[in-house]
Amino acid sequence: MNAELMLEVSALLFLVAALGGATMAAIRFGGKHNPPAWLAMLHGFLAAAGVTLLAYAAFAFGVPAMAQVALALFLVAAIGGAVLSLRYKWNRLLLPAWLVVLHATAAVLGFLLLLAVVLLGTDG
Repeated sequence: MNAELMLEVSALLFLVAALGGATMAAIRFGGKHNPPAWLAMLHGFLAAAGVTLLAYAAFAFGVPAMAQVALALFLVAAIGGAVLSLRYKWNRLLLPAWLVVLHATAAVLGFLLLLAVVLLGTDG
């Protein structure tokens, strides 16, 4: 498997994770309750798989600078997601809107950068 294919698969994993994330955001902002645990776990699993594959490609083969920045943003998003899950969801506290937005912003920016690399082959 080459780096380009790994970036493509990683982007696909993040796309599916983003669909779950958007669904969870709609649930959270549509009412005063948290999304179901199974959806949060599936979202986290897919995103973690994407991060792992992207990190492997970066360290094993080297990737363009924009993909490296995307990886950093995804790691920031992962920290936010872990806090949302372990601090709030685990303790049955309502997810704070500001942290949900911060988590989503980092992930969306990372996805857009990764998508640019995959679709445009750009190094930025």
